[in-house]
Amino acid sequence: MANILISIKPQYVEKIFNGSKRYEYRTRLAKRPVDKLIIYSTSPVMKVVGEAEVIDTLKCNREELWNKTKEYSGVTKEAFNRYFPIDKDACAYALGKTTIYQEPKDLKDYGIKAAPQSFIYL
Repeated sequence: MANILISIKPQYVEKIFNGSKRYEYRTRLAKRPVDKLIIYSTSPVMKVVGEAEVIDTLKCNREELWNKTKEYSGVTKEAFNRYFPIDKDACAYALGKTTIYQEPKDLKDYGIKAAPQSFIYL
């Protein structure tokens, strides 16, 4: 199993840690099985702020994914539809236990120079 460092906008990071967002949507999943997301909060935070256990992965059409995840999506249906093209599979990591770091970390602490566009294996 792998850990990935993943870039997420601060408003969604907050929802992950308060429990209102239990799915992290992606246009594609990592090729290797993932057991933990290491969460990098993008600008203006620009720090690694915590982690989330991955308890499942989902990959299906857009409407099916929305119907399965909407209760804890943390996004509006409109934002969800803008993110996923109608003719492609939609993906999500189902999140379990989360941990907020007492001291946010810099990317350099992981040997990374720049934030990944999507994710990077650790």
